[in-house]
Amino acid sequence: MSTITTGNKGEDLAYKYLQKQGYRILERNFRIRGGEIDIVGGGEIDIVAREGDTLVFIEVKTRYSHDFGPPVESMTFWKIKALLKTARFYIQKIGWDDREYRLDFVGVDFAESKDNPKIELIKNITS
Repeated sequence: MSTITTGNKGEDLAYKYLQKQGYRILERNFRIRGGEIDIVGGGEIDIVAREGDTLVFIEVKTRYSHDFGPPVESMTFWKIKALLKTARFYIQKIGWDDREYRLDFVGVDFAESKDNPKIELIKNITS
């Protein structure tokens, strides 16, 4: 299975999971080009949502094995820094200003079961 297919399947499951948790999905796969902000190649947020009055930027990582670690290990300092830069661009674009926002993480892990993945939500991954 290609990484794009894997990612899309994981994002679809995360989307449904987040809706059941009460998130209101605003956008999927928000992308900016590299010239718009100082991130090589641009930036992407997998899911942009609202939970109550909070704007939430969600990174989704799907894994079918733990050869490279569980999904949450993909959230390095540099990945979080790039996601926050993209999130701040989005905030400026929509005029969100000083209102509350955060970065959440959803891991979709098929390593133990290909039919019943483990879905893990970590709120406010930056704290």
